[in-house]
Parts: sequence; structure tokens; C-alpha cells
Amino acid sequence: MEQSELVNNRQGLVGGGRHRIDFDNVISLENLLSAWRAFAKGKRSKKDVSAFELNLEDNIFALHQKLVSGVWRPEPYTVFFVQDPKLRRIHKASVFDRVLYQAVYQAIYPIFDRGFIHDSYASRNLKGTHRGVKRFEVFARKVTQNYRRNGFVLKCDIRKFFDSIDHKILLRLLGQKIIDSHLLDLLEMIIRSFNTISGKGLPLGNVTSQVFANIYLNELDQYLKHTLKVRYYIRYCDDFVILSDDNDRLKEIYRYIDIFLDCRLKLSLHPNKVTIKKISQGTDFLGYVSLPYHRVLRTNTKHRMLLKIENSCRYFIAGALSKESWQSCLASYFGMLGHSKSFRLRNAIIRSIHDIIQ
Repeated sequence: MEQSELVNNRQGLVGGGRHRIDFDNVISLENLLSAWRAFAKGKRSKKDVSAFELNLEDNIFALHQKLVSGVWRPEPYTVFFVQDPKLRRIHKASVFDRVLYQAVYQAIYPIFDRGFIHDSYASRNLKGTHRGVKRFEVFARKVTQNYRRNGFVLKCDIRKFFDSIDHKILLRLLGQKIIDSHLLDLLEMIIRSFNTISGKGLPLGNVTSQVFANIYLNELDQYLKHTLKVRYYIRYCDDFVILSDDNDRLKEIYRYIDIFLDCRLKLSLHPNKVTIKKISQGTDFLGYVSLPYHRVLRTNTKHRMLLKIENSCRYFIAGALSKESWQSCLASYFGMLGHSKSFRLRNAIIRSIHDIIQ
């Protein structure tokens, strides 16, 4: 099949009928209150969240009335930066808007999620990084016949993914599943509330951005699975891998992906983050390096973990962190270590904690 045919083949695009999600149900007081409860978990100590909760019923009713009367408009975002591990620019919406975005997310997530492929692991129920890594290792054993043969992995990353999402394409994809024009208008206001350049970009920090990102890249997922017939493919947001026992086939697939992303989604692969390596060399994917028969934490993750644990110990000693919070922090890190070969690192952490506390 010619490259142009492969790219334009509609078999790989999202199918299945449209759904009647009623706008009135999405903005109902019941759904907004349910969204508040989901949104507020773990956030009630934040000043803006606690202030909203002081007049919860009035605030929920006011939000509902704005939506019913059609006068709701997104408020400006607050910008801040996080190190995760690279510096990321986060855009935080107001509490009013975040409650609404949670309500929208609750309504549309189930409709779209049922059409996603099994091996899409970001921002989905019962998925996540650990399941993605385990799935990678299952695929690696199958491709290499339990590491008795050579296998290869194509690893890709989409360049500036969230900044490059095209609003028109995203709205078209939403319109393939959603009938209600009022709900589509609301989704358009949410999407167009943020731009990196005109008509492009989603804000890191919105819960809606998570499902929108999966809807957008589901086009690539379906193309790879149904048009290119790729068997061993895993995606986590804009990072994805394809495994095969045929190195030349992976090079061919890479060329098709490059063309498809450009022609259909107006995206491009990061030229410095596309690699094809032997599976036996180890694959750095989702925070771990997966090697034959075991996995280890990537080096920069180890360094970050040690630094954060040392800082949490110092905060605890200084009284800036409660004993419960400190113990919870340590438990989460040791839990992460439980997913990899980490005997030496675990001992190094224990020694570091002991030295600081003493």
C-alpha cells in the first residue's frame, strides 16, 4: 500500500455512533456537586479551595445559573512553574472553572474512553505508569521469545504536544461523538480559553486537557492498530513505543507515523527523541529502564528521589512537615522502589535518613 493511502485510510479513525450527552445533565446541580467532591479531594487545605467551600452551596448555585443563562465565560489562568523533572509551565484555572471542568470531564470521559485502545495508559482508570511498564515487559518477552532472540524497540516523543494541539481538529473529533450543540459550544469555550499560538494549545493543569489529549492521539492509536496492523504498541500521553523482531519494519513504521502526524494531526516527532534500539540494551520508558529479567529506576529519577527525601526529612525536623505527612512521603517513595530492582538505592536512602535525623 502507498504511503498516501496508508495516511488517508479512514479505517484507523474513530468510529462508532454519536452519543446524546445532554448539556443540562452536565451542568446540573447534582453533577456540579459531584464534580466538587471529586475536585476537592486532597485540596481542601488550599486557600482558594477552602474559600470556595465556605459558601459552597451559593457558589455551586451561582456557577449553575451562569451556565443556564449562557453568560459563563472562562476566567483568566494563573501561571506557575513546576520541576517535573524538567521545568513545566502550568496554567491554573479558578476554582469555579475547575469545578466545571471536572463536571465536563465526568460526563465525556466514559463516552470516549470505551473507544480507546487497551494499551493507552495515561490519565485513564486502572492504567498508569506501572501497568504500562509491566505491559512493555510482557511485549518484550513475546517479541524476543523470552529474550532468546533479538528484538527491537522504536521509541518516540511528540514535539511540544500540548502546545501543538489544533483546536479545529480537536473540536471535529469531539463532534464525532457528541450531538448536543450547547455542550459542543461549552467545550469550544473551554478549548479556546487557552492558546500558545492562535488556534493551538491546551493548558497543562486542566483535567479536561487530559481527556482531550487522549481523544486527539487516539487517532494515531487507531491508525497504528487498524491500518498499519502494529501489534506491540504502548502509548503514555505523547510518549510511545513499538516493539518488533524486524528492525527494518520499525524504520518503515516510523516514516508512516511521521507523515500521519503531520498530515492528519498537525504534529511532529521530536527529532532528538526518536530511537530504535535492541531490547536487550534496556529501554528507558515511564520512569524505569526495562532490562531483560529486571528493571531499574532511571538515574535522574534516583537523584531526584534522594533529594526530595532528604528535603522532607529536614522539613520534618524543622517542624514544617507533620509526622504523618513525612511518613506518607517516605511510604510513597519506598512503594515506588518496590516496582524495581533497588536494594542498593533503598539502603542508600535509609542511611541518608539516619544521617540527617541523627
